[in-house]
Amino acid sequence: MLLKIYEDNPNPKAIQQAVDVLKKGGVIIYPTDTVYGIGCDITNHKAIERVCQIRGLKPDKSNLSFICYDLTDISNYTKPFDTAVFRVLKKALPGPFTFIFNASGQVPKLLSSKKKTVGIRVPDNNVVREIVKELGNPIVSSSIHDEDEIIEYSTDPELIYEKYQDLVDIVVDGGYGGNVASTVVDLTSGEFEIVREGKGDLEEYL
Repeated sequence: MLLKIYEDNPNPKAIQQAVDVLKKGGVIIYPTDTVYGIGCDITNHKAIERVCQIRGLKPDKSNLSFICYDLTDISNYTKPFDTAVFRVLKKALPGPFTFIFNASGQVPKLLSSKKKTVGIRVPDNNVVREIVKELGNPIVSSSIHDEDEIIEYSTDPELIYEKYQDLVDIVVDGGYGGNVASTVVDLTSGEFEIVREGKGDLEEYL
């Protein structure tokens, strides 16, 4: 199903439709503030395996990140971090960053790699954040890649739907997506270490 949800004023009924599918173990494709993502409820192992299968990833080696509604959610899934880190996160989020933390025991085994780390996003996009808020759990996040050699990420929701309609339960059409991924920042040592330069500029918040 292709489900249109406007970011400026997400329709609660449409949000609930996406949430109902996730609660039943479904897989959805959704917009973020960077590229379109594919995901499911982090508490559903079968759904996580399905996301990995669609993306051609091995669950225990895939370094999947997940999307939280806000900073309150983040602290449930990470080992404690210091106040200086918290201050930067507060300024930078919601925003186009993936922060890698040491994982707490609440992260499902399938999602914390053997290194016991977890990547977390709070995107500046009302559609996906409202879905997460209503669901009450974070959702798994993996980017939708394009086979095109020039464009790395698929940006047109209708084309994404054509490609994935038989593989996922819902493609949420939130308008055209970007084709620059998030900036990935490793915080496992307590320092801000940029692993991948993307859309977000961390220097603005340090």
